[in-house]
Amino acid sequence: MGTKLEGRQSAGHLTTRAARLFIRAIDVRLKKLGLSSGQLPVFFALSSGEEMSQKELVEFAAIEQPTMAATLTRMERDGLVERQPDPRDGRGSLIRLTPLAMKKTRDVMATIQTSNAEALAGFSDAEKELYLGMLRRIIANLEAD
Repeated sequence: MGTKLEGRQSAGHLTTRAARLFIRAIDVRLKKLGLSSGQLPVFFALSSGEEMSQKELVEFAAIEQPTMAATLTRMERDGLVERQPDPRDGRGSLIRLTPLAMKKTRDVMATIQTSNAEALAGFSDAEKELYLGMLRRIIANLEAD
């Protein structure tokens, strides 16, 4: 039978807890912009003015299709994304950020930077690089499954 101590030493538990705390900190800041952390993958993917299909966004964000569909529907309702016919696929559409969303991009990125700086306060540059490298390896290990 597991104990509380074992849970505190579990990579999965600590990673999940850290992720939830990151999301909470970011959401508090994004709320002031009228946004949420669930919209971040769309901002990351499209912030340079790109257009992507919903399928491409699903792959980029590594989330389920219904979740992306709901996110895009809310963002479209809020005037943050727009769809236009995909010239490569007459049945599909391409999604891009609206001018309103593009204006918010700088504040979104500043919010992310502030939250990351807060989370990594007191870490040396070498520790930050080590931590990020370890996270990349964990992601690669789990994506290989």
